Amino acid sequence: MTTEPSESIECPLCCGIGKITRAEILDRLGVKDFARVAQLSAEEAIRLLLAKHKQDEQNVWARFESELTKRTTLIAERHKDELRSLTGRAKELEAAATVALQHRSHEIESANRRVEDSLRVAGELRERNRLLESEMSKVARIGKREEMDFADEVRTWAGIHISDKLGKNGDYLLAFRDPSGAALEPRLLIDNKDKAAIG
Repeated sequence: MTTEPSESIECPLCCGIGKITRAEILDRLGVKDFARVAQLSAEEAIRLLLAKHKQDEQNVWARFESELTKRTTLIAERHKDELRSLTGRAKELEAAATVALQHRSHEIESANRRVEDSLRVAGELRERNRLLESEMSKVARIGKREEMDFADEVRTWAGIHISDKLGKNGDYLLAFRDPSGAALEPRLLIDNKDKAAIG
């Protein structure tokens, strides 16, 4: 293990009474300070090495940035293609959704028309039913009046007895009568709808 020589050494001429630097002695003897030269050379070598290292580092970073830019561009292009593909697919899906909405709208309109038609038919049927009920009511009133007119007319017939209006199973019981006016057997059950037809 070598030790760096001291900067100050004893002067061999004065046997250590005075002091003189190593560089001064070597200069007086006409000899270069090889240690100093070596030190300066080492410092220069280190400086050159650091400069080269710095240059290499800059070159590495420049290559890295170039490669990064290139790969970023490639990725961007690839994603741009994927984005174009996804955009196309999205447009297809939007078109399909529009067609589905139009189809659904047509179905809803058709269903609405069917409901409206059904409601109109139901209204017409209700009106016809009301008219039929009105007609049936008129017929029932006419039948009742005919029954009453028939009973009044039969009472004018000589020798014929007619009962009061029956609650069910026909309208009247019709029979011959004796001189006192009592009904004789057999009796006939009469169901009268009008004076022209007797059942």
